[in-house]
Parts: sequence; C-alpha cells; structure tokens
Amino acid sequence: MKKLALISAALLFAAASSAQTAKNDVVDFGEPQPLVINSENGSHTFMVEEAKTLAQQARGMMYREQMDADTGMIFEFKEPKVATIWMKNTAIPLDILFVRSNGKILKIEHSHQPYTLRSASSEAVVAAVVELKGGRSKELGIRPGDEIDHPFFKQ
Repeated sequence: MKKLALISAALLFAAASSAQTAKNDVVDFGEPQPLVINSENGSHTFMVEEAKTLAQQARGMMYREQMDADTGMIFEFKEPKVATIWMKNTAIPLDILFVRSNGKILKIEHSHQPYTLRSASSEAVVAAVVELKGGRSKELGIRPGDEIDHPFFKQ
C-alpha cells in the first residue's frame, strides 16, 4: 500500500512537472496571503504565495534568484498525499515544511540544496507543503509539531 502511495505521488508530481515550467511561462499566484507559524518562542508571520493548481505547483519557486526572509509559498493539495518536492531550476536554498491537514508541521527539510534532483519526501500523508527561505526555520526555532495558521487549514 505504501509503495502504491509513493507511485501515485510520483505520478502526480510528474503530471505537475509537465505543466507550465518553462522559464518564460507566466504563472500567476495572485496576491501573497499571510501565514502564521506558532512556535514555542512566538508567532512568525510570512506573506506566502498560494500554489493551488498543477501549473502553480509545477512552477513553485523555480527561476527565482532571491527571496525575502518573511515570504514563502504554500502548496495546497486537493487531497492529502505523500508529497515529494525537488529543486530543479530553483536557485534559492529552501526550508520545506510538510504539513498535516490539521495545520501541524510533520517534518522539515532544512536548506534543501538548489538545483538538485534529489527529492524531499514527507514520508507520510500531508495536506500541504510550505516553502520558506533556507535557514529561516532554524533561525526562528520552528520545529515539527508547531502549528500553521492559514485559511487552507480551516476548510
């Protein structure tokens, strides 16, 4: 069953990857929205772009040369799944937060290496992935078990 879930996640990711991913393609993420991470040492607010469609999820943070410290992206999945993220064409190291449907962080992949095809996996079912500038999670003391406050988790 676990193998089937990983295969289906890989197929979904492959389908997303074949969507708009060329550098010159325009992918509109809309206006950034606030996302708050509540941790032991306080609340941390980020303005995040929302990747809801396959085209948006396929593009993600690719082709960007810089990123502000308090910005990010949330990948909102229609159905919870084992999520796999890679960094092809992504120049910025990213912290990848895998988030359960209740808004709690399951796992963090810290400062995932730019341009790598090595994937980061949630290893369990998640409802969303949040990407932050590499190193921000450690800098702010954000850890697995911390809770994310964003409208996606209140549906």
